[in-house]
Amino acid sequence: MKLNNIDCVCENCDFRDIVHECLDDDEIKGLCRNKKEFSYQKGEVIHHEGEKITSFKYLKSGLVKVFRRTNSGDEQIVTITRPFEFVSNMSVFSGNSYRYSVSALEDSVVCNIDPDYIRDLLMKNGTFSIMLLTRIAEINERIIEQTLDLRQKNLIGRIAYSLLYFSSEIYNSRIFDLPVSRKEIADYIGMSTANVIRTLSDFRKEGIIRIYGKTIEISDIQKLEILSKRG
Repeated sequence: MKLNNIDCVCENCDFRDIVHECLDDDEIKGLCRNKKEFSYQKGEVIHHEGEKITSFKYLKSGLVKVFRRTNSGDEQIVTITRPFEFVSNMSVFSGNSYRYSVSALEDSVVCNIDPDYIRDLLMKNGTFSIMLLTRIAEINERIIEQTLDLRQKNLIGRIAYSLLYFSSEIYNSRIFDLPVSRKEIADYIGMSTANVIRTLSDFRKEGIIRIYGKTIEISDIQKLEILSKRG
């Protein structure tokens, strides 16, 4: 983790277009005074489950996974979070400690805001409150929908669904570097690593995908979509 000592440019941040468009200049300046920006390298933990909440966080750039540890010590991946989504989610408002761990899947930048300043804004600015809670609710609903969709699918459908998610939602490309290991895919979809490896190999043999190390190329997206829907 590295603290980025840069001038605050919140007024130019794309995130303002999502939520902060309802803040006036004084509120934006206050946000800058109460914000710190940190860089994380791939694999670094941003915070651990159970740690005391010290800031309200959102992902400015990069890609992270949200997960928790099972009683046996295995990872259970809850979701993969894209830029401008709230890494700390509702934990800031519902308790004193983080309910999930977060780590960087790619080199990432996270903005940390003093939670007391966020709470003060919520009390004073009704429009900001509605927009912030709406945004968090949309993210939570997406996580629930993804979880339910995956549970309804078999192994082939779950892997097809995951590849399509990375292609269309994360990278907007049919060629991308898989940001997670085979084991992490298994943790995410609730299957064994061996089954994931075998299914990806079957997809490759059937000409649905091409694999070049960590790079995936979807060569038959229509068939992959069919497998995802039938799953």
